[in-house]
Amino acid sequence: MSQGVWLRWQSTNRKVVENPPAYLATTTTRICINLAQSAHTRHETYIGTWLPEPVDTSTDTGIAAERGEALKLAVLVLLEKLSPTERAAYVLREAFDYSYDQIADILKMEEANVRQLVSRARKHIADGRRTSVSSNEQRRFLEAFIAAAQKGDMAALEGLLAEDVVSYSDGGGLVPAAGVPVSGRERVATFMAAISRWCWKGVTLDWVETNGQSSVLILRDGVPIGLTVDASGQGINEIMWFLRPSKLAAVSKPGRGSGDSYPPGLAPPYAPLQS
Repeated sequence: MSQGVWLRWQSTNRKVVENPPAYLATTTTRICINLAQSAHTRHETYIGTWLPEPVDTSTDTGIAAERGEALKLAVLVLLEKLSPTERAAYVLREAFDYSYDQIADILKMEEANVRQLVSRARKHIADGRRTSVSSNEQRRFLEAFIAAAQKGDMAALEGLLAEDVVSYSDGGGLVPAAGVPVSGRERVATFMAAISRWCWKGVTLDWVETNGQSSVLILRDGVPIGLTVDASGQGINEIMWFLRPSKLAAVSKPGRGSGDSYPPGLAPPYAPLQS
């Protein structure tokens, strides 16, 4: 996408561009809308569950600080259910703090319509989201989840999971993965316990930051599997497994992790979670 914007900028007569930032914002947004429309078609034929590609924020925490909630994977999953225009309006407003009149100019719409788009998008996101725990608590949930999953400890797993937890696995048809999301505390705990020997045997764990929150790269023979969770006061709401290597290209390069690696079968220590 950035290359497309750059090429358009290079081929534009800049002498007639009165406001370069506005021109670039408009061009980028329109390209994003076109990409979102074509991506929707591709997702309809995608094999298994589709998850958005994680954004590496390990080396630039400012990205997460600036974009906040709008960058989180759980929010990105909900954004996929919006129309491309709704998504563009929401992201411009929430992630980049554009004014309504600026967004209206970019989208070539009336300001009142833009306000309606953003309002609908906010309601959709709010209806699908619970109040997330702090980033420190999220990491503790993830650490505790890994420790329980490594042992196949059903009781410990169920104690960490929200009643309506959902586990998503994105293999894209290239890597074995659950074909549909696994839902419900007991079913997810049973699933995690069942795959505990296969999943954690002969691996190392590399802690990274994606989308402003702690994630883990599970490395087996150099092949990464990405794992992160979204948690609220009710426990872990969503578990996201990224098994297709191409989804992790931006976060699986040497040196991208936090440096906290753990040998096979050993999870990092974690403080007890409050019930």
